[in-house]
Amino acid sequence: MRKPLSSSTASAIGPYSHAIDDGTHVFCSGQTPIDPATGKLREGTVGDQTNQCFDNLFAVLADGGLTSDDVVKVNVYLTDMNDFAEMNAAYTTRFTAPPPARTTVGVAALPMAARVEIELVAKKR
Repeated sequence: MRKPLSSSTASAIGPYSHAIDDGTHVFCSGQTPIDPATGKLREGTVGDQTNQCFDNLFAVLADGGLTSDDVVKVNVYLTDMNDFAEMNAAYTTRFTAPPPARTTVGVAALPMAARVEIELVAKKR
């Protein structure tokens, strides 16, 4: 089973689904910090952009009846590892304890010159 999930507040910059529900897990594609009101990257700090990524991701999860409490794994991609502390401060506000497992990777570039991109996996109840 491969059921796509979507949200009008998330963007896809290419031929992929916002998320796929395989029956036991939901695999969310990476979201850049695109503001759904403008269709452009959210302006501001990397913390602001991190929050926008999560707003977009959590809207996709909601399409599958899931919340941030269902997230088990997160991958964060930063174009500048000097932004780690600020991203981490925003990240901390998005999950209850215990937080999901996470990997953070420094990358050379992201679509639309975003400073952060986040993808995640959630387990269905």
